[in-house]
Amino acid sequence: MSNYPVVQVFLYALLTALATSLGALPFAFIPTLSPRLAAFANATAAGLMLGASFGLVVEGTRHGPWATLVGVAIGVFFMLVTQRIIRDRGHEGEFLGARGAGAQRMLLVIVIMTVHSFAEGAAVGVSFGGGGTLAATITLAVAIHNIPEGLAVSAVMRPQGASILSCMWWSFLSSVPQPLAAIPAFIFVSRASGALPYGLGFAAGAMVFMVLVELLPEAYERAVARSVAVVTSLTLIGMLLTQHFL
Repeated sequence: MSNYPVVQVFLYALLTALATSLGALPFAFIPTLSPRLAAFANATAAGLMLGASFGLVVEGTRHGPWATLVGVAIGVFFMLVTQRIIRDRGHEGEFLGARGAGAQRMLLVIVIMTVHSFAEGAAVGVSFGGGGTLAATITLAVAIHNIPEGLAVSAVMRPQGASILSCMWWSFLSSVPQPLAAIPAFIFVSRASGALPYGLGFAAGAMVFMVLVELLPEAYERAVARSVAVVTSLTLIGMLLTQHFL
């Protein structure tokens, strides 16, 4: 077992979940979020997640390059199947006072964010197997990334009449799987060291999938492609430099 206590892993992952609720705060001051600002938020999250994924892959290859590659493939496949299952199922009922398309959009965003949270929580858990520096870097990346996720949840709830507190609560709930997934992921890689590169690769693959399929396409739809690319690149470089100096 690693020297890191389970409660420390849980608290790190809990902080990332709490950060999600901060995404609702801008709606206390502005009625709606401009498409351009939402795009830049997604671009920032994309750069951070790509940088975090790079750190996971680098650490994984130190323990087993082929195992890390297999883990990446499994992570991408897992997210692909999960996304398809969610989008193939509609919702015609009522959700938080909204009906029809509004209810379906809210539920879909919350469910997608919740499923994503399992992969992010696993990333925090397995990162402790690579040492305290990697764990701190991944936790920071996921926490910052979660703020735009909370923003995304609130952006579809607020126009439907949801209160700020409701937006914060549902944003937090969408990330509750993170501390829940972090513990078993940490225990598993701690007791089975051979599984560490698979776990690191899985988390990296899931993150890259989110960036390429969810974050960047939406950002490119809402803002000029060049601006999105610049923001993503700068945040990616910033995350890589953070990992290097930590």
